[in-house]
Amino acid sequence: MSFSRIPLLLTFIHSTLASQPSAPSPISAPLRELPWAQLNFLQTTDTHGWHGGHLQEAQYSADWGDYISFAHHLRQRADDDGSDLLVIDTGDRVEGNGLYDASDPKGKYTFDILSQQHIDVITSGNHELYISNTSNREFSEVVPDFKDSYVASNLDIYNPRDGKLEPMARRYRKFTTKNQGIRVLALGFMFNFHGNANNTVVQPVQETVKEQWFQDAIHERDVDLFLVAGHVPVRDSEEYDLIYKSIRDAHWDTPIVFFGGHTHVRDFRKYDKQAYGIESGRYMETLGFLSISGLSTGKEDKAKVRRSAEYKRLYLDNNLYSLYHHSNTSASTFDTELGRNVSAAIHDARSKLKLDHTFGCAPQDYWLNRAPYPANDSLLTLLDQQIIPDTFKNLSRPSIIITNTGAMRFDIFKGPFTIDTTFLVSPFTSGFRVLKDVPYGAASQVLLLLNNEGPIALKDMVALAGGDEQVPRLFHLMPPLAPVSLHTLQRDALLHNAGSEQQLPLARANAAKSLIPGYTTADDAGTSGDDTVHEPIRFYDVPNCIGADIGFDRTSAAAGLDKVDLVYNEFIQDWVLLALKYLGLAYERADTSEALEGKMMTDVISGWVGEHWRCGG
Repeated sequence: MSFSRIPLLLTFIHSTLASQPSAPSPISAPLRELPWAQLNFLQTTDTHGWHGGHLQEAQYSADWGDYISFAHHLRQRADDDGSDLLVIDTGDRVEGNGLYDASDPKGKYTFDILSQQHIDVITSGNHELYISNTSNREFSEVVPDFKDSYVASNLDIYNPRDGKLEPMARRYRKFTTKNQGIRVLALGFMFNFHGNANNTVVQPVQETVKEQWFQDAIHERDVDLFLVAGHVPVRDSEEYDLIYKSIRDAHWDTPIVFFGGHTHVRDFRKYDKQAYGIESGRYMETLGFLSISGLSTGKEDKAKVRRSAEYKRLYLDNNLYSLYHHSNTSASTFDTELGRNVSAAIHDARSKLKLDHTFGCAPQDYWLNRAPYPANDSLLTLLDQQIIPDTFKNLSRPSIIITNTGAMRFDIFKGPFTIDTTFLVSPFTSGFRVLKDVPYGAASQVLLLLNNEGPIALKDMVALAGGDEQVPRLFHLMPPLAPVSLHTLQRDALLHNAGSEQQLPLARANAAKSLIPGYTTADDAGTSGDDTVHEPIRFYDVPNCIGADIGFDRTSAAAGLDKVDLVYNEFIQDWVLLALKYLGLAYERADTSEALEGKMMTDVISGWVGEHWRCGG
């Protein structure tokens, strides 16, 4: 899709209150002010294809076109007062929304949409690397779109044209800001990821910092600010801790700013008084804003001008009420021509993909983390008590079915369950595998081991496997905890799996209350980081995996059941085999076979909805 060919008519499709016609209008709420300063940043991360905004949640209903208009107004403000604005994105732009996942090829429309935003530093995420076709398109389409702004300090790719290994993009970028003349050296990193396809190579950060180009870069003298962007958590990250130490060994007091991602949280971390890092949520719910004042510039003699930089942050709820306020605009002055065109292109793409096609209608809300498990309004309870048993009920042999809860990404809201909903709830392409004739005594223990409820911990299973090769997968397989508040979850990024921090749809908020539910972040700068003053909401962690028994009753199985088939989501195959190895059974991948005729979880859920949830009447 080329923007030069978008029909002019499309620019007028969008609503004056929400860029996508079906998006709810934002709800007014108390707002904190933007801490504008000498150098300002906007960050997105882990957008996962949600460039059309949230069409069932008013608080996050602005789309990528609105973000383009918002950035335009902030750049204009910077030009007017002589400050600067830089825009950052730290990866995982793909997988998780029908706008990306429903097209053939995937991303057919979103790459053009994404490229319309001017981004100053952009990096890859792990989801850009899982599938070779995705990383090849990233290399051949996204990298050229952003040219020098794309930075890949520890990521290489085998060039699909000649098969030679080369950097995904430039290793670092050095530039001077437009108005202040601040000299910035930008690096772009991927965490030490092992799950990438074999056409890419992620070099461990421990090796990258030893390379000559890296040492030469961090020892450059004419630098006012080191900017480290990457798909790396800002907290509890050995990668960023090492990069920080390396820069500090070369420059003991030059300001450093880190932009992180991957853990889907709002977080702000202090490394030292001259170095901070921000992570800006997920799914286009959050636009992260960070400002720095007190920076020296290339126009000054740095040896004579010693200042202490001051860092401030604000997490913006991505809706037009917030964006109007922070850009000092209104419904009549906010939209730019480019922003309108992009919003229109999103609407056109959604229409072509038939994302509003309805399979059925959910009779109530089902929550991934806002309800305890098990519970009548738990999405996971719906899955293991109804969807999985109904889907596998015709198996001819006694079976245990297991899936990881990380396969579920979002809540189901009462009302239409559409093609788009299937990708929001479960976008992954892995199917199901089966091990036949597994001794029941061992098979019955696998779920306990995966949930860290058996006689060993996951770390012991990793040690049994011979090292920490699979540790990054623990982001999808974290041990269960007692119910915790969002306040607690925000303080510890490692507690989050792919489905954390689901938000209460604000259309369902109690209108009698003065505050609406939402993020209430606590970070190293305190508790005033959310631009919207929210009422805190309670969240519950969930098990690593859930399961269902098919064709037998476990309470009486021990009396006579000898063997069962063990069926599981392919994503957790290595962990299932590892658990069985601990239990004394040496199965290999070659011993497994395809189950459910290759259907994915997305197919399972949409098929079940079509059979069991009717609309109307």
